[in-house]
Amino acid sequence: ATKMSSFGLISSQTQYLLSALLSDKNFTRNYLEENQIRLKKRHKKLVSGLETAGIECLKSNGGLFCWVDMRHLLTSNTFEAEIELWKKIVYEVKLNISPGSSCHCNEPGWFRVCFANMSEETLKVALNRLKMFVDGPSSTTRSQSEHQRLKSLRKMKISNWVFRLSFHDREPEER
Repeated sequence: ATKMSSFGLISSQTQYLLSALLSDKNFTRNYLEENQIRLKKRHKKLVSGLETAGIECLKSNGGLFCWVDMRHLLTSNTFEAEIELWKKIVYEVKLNISPGSSCHCNEPGWFRVCFANMSEETLKVALNRLKMFVDGPSSTTRSQSEHQRLKSLRKMKISNWVFRLSFHDREPEER
């Protein structure tokens, strides 16, 4: 049932509750102000963490996601190489970011990272994993200790918000 919930209608009880919340002008104003502060803070941490890992982002002044430049990590300047890199990030690093090609980006190597709905702890773990991946050798020449280090990172607990860290909640045929 939960897998289908994103395709269903919002219940009338939920609609009523949201209507009451949004009718409260004071609540709405305070919520929007606080949300903007949190988004700005999270965006700043994301960009700073990516820079530490040697990854640049497109400059922006608002939004819920960031365009991340990983062209330097591609094996070739093709969309096939982009998907190959994306698969490595999903299966080795256990981060699910969106390849640019899935968002109709016309240049390979760009990825869309949504930061709007994750905790600071989740962001910290995700950036740590990504930095270790970027700093480490390629998966074909990865040493046993590097493999163990990545494996231990996979075990770190982070929430299942925007950076979906694994496919364990899906049926085997969906992986």
